[in-house]
Amino acid sequence: MSNVKLAVIYYSSTGTNYQLAKWAEAGAKESGAEVKILKVPETAPDAAIDSNPAWRAHVDETKDIPEVTLNDLEEADAIIFSVPTRFGNMPSQMKAFLDTTGGLWFNGKLVNKVVSAMTSAQNPHGGQEATILSLYTTMYHWGAIVAAPGYTDQVLFNAGGNPYGTSVTVNQDGKMVEDVEAAVKHQAKRTIQIAEAIKKA
Repeated sequence: MSNVKLAVIYYSSTGTNYQLAKWAEAGAKESGAEVKILKVPETAPDAAIDSNPAWRAHVDETKDIPEVTLNDLEEADAIIFSVPTRFGNMPSQMKAFLDTTGGLWFNGKLVNKVVSAMTSAQNPHGGQEATILSLYTTMYHWGAIVAAPGYTDQVLFNAGGNPYGTSVTVNQDGKMVEDVEAAVKHQAKRTIQIAEAIKKA
């Protein structure tokens, strides 16, 4: 049984990154971790959400998922982020939340947190790697330990071979093109393994 506390923090407009978060939760629980799935607050106006039926449906379906707080970050040993790609960067909702972490950063409360990230986009070269790296830039400022999957398991090649974090292409119907479930679970297990080693040290 692991003693690692993992926060899986996601933003998802139509559900893809919520699904990635759930697979990460499953993988971490298989490693015995204590896991919370948390969403960042939605900052888009209702008019924008209502303009896309899938977006409105997802917001309504996940209304009971708790929103992440700074206390959740402080309590976690490890954090996995799951966000869609927006012009090769993280969405504004995630950035707005990360911009509130200055107090924790200043007081050293985020040092040695083990972090990893996942993303999605509508085409295979839509900036997924840049999105993950943009998240990691903030983590470097925190003093966190980035647990990228690298090429540590064959499932990563089967899922597209992104060494920075699992990424998936989503077609016009909102369906995932690549089968990334095993890669997400592997990434979560690797994150827990590294967090365990950090805690023991």
